[in-house]
Amino acid sequence: MPQVPGGTDVLGSLLAAAPVAVVETLEDPADPFLFPEEADVVAKAVEKRRREFATVRQCARAALAGLGVPPVPILPGPKGAPGWPEGIVGSMTHCAGYRAAAVARSAQITSVGIDAEPAAPLSDPDVLRMVTDETERAALADLGVRHPGVPWDRLVFSAKESVYKTWFPLTGRWLGFEDARVDFAPDGTFSAALLVPGPTVAGEEVTGFSGRWLIRDGIAVTAIVLPVTPPPPPGT
Repeated sequence: MPQVPGGTDVLGSLLAAAPVAVVETLEDPADPFLFPEEADVVAKAVEKRRREFATVRQCARAALAGLGVPPVPILPGPKGAPGWPEGIVGSMTHCAGYRAAAVARSAQITSVGIDAEPAAPLSDPDVLRMVTDETERAALADLGVRHPGVPWDRLVFSAKESVYKTWFPLTGRWLGFEDARVDFAPDGTFSAALLVPGPTVAGEEVTGFSGRWLIRDGIAVTAIVLPVTPPPPPGT
């Protein structure tokens, strides 16, 4: 199995305290490997799409190897979510110049959601209005005044992607940007309150998620790790 080039430790440092295996890279290998059934998925895609699809799966297989899981195809489901081996939960992400995967055993972790974006402000202000409500935009504006070096608009987009990736394996249902409200702290944490009924985990309704964020090597990363026994919602 071809090796995944390294070069960064953004997500790895963010999730260092969690029982999660992480593999990430800043570049595509020269010969990214795909199983035949994976290659079929991107057979008609452009070269850029094929490379990011292949590299992020090599990251995932390398992360699975860290858990002692042999290489297997990782195929997208009907709604695009990756299909993991039995007993495994995980998430994958890619953006320009970065690919990463995080996996864990379902006996320890219920769901994982990760997202990476370029660490730069959104180029279209309409995107921010699309993904946030007035309360969120007011909070982001305040953060922008107090901490002007952080692309808070890009981070909130990333955080909501991580929320969705955590939510979907638990529910199999769509979650709109408007269905969760994200609140950031400058210390590298964030909370996401669900504005719709949440899934039941360990006999309790999940009403929100807690996550972490980090900017390094020009990449903004957000991550949520939901343990088997979820902690109480922030502020309770």
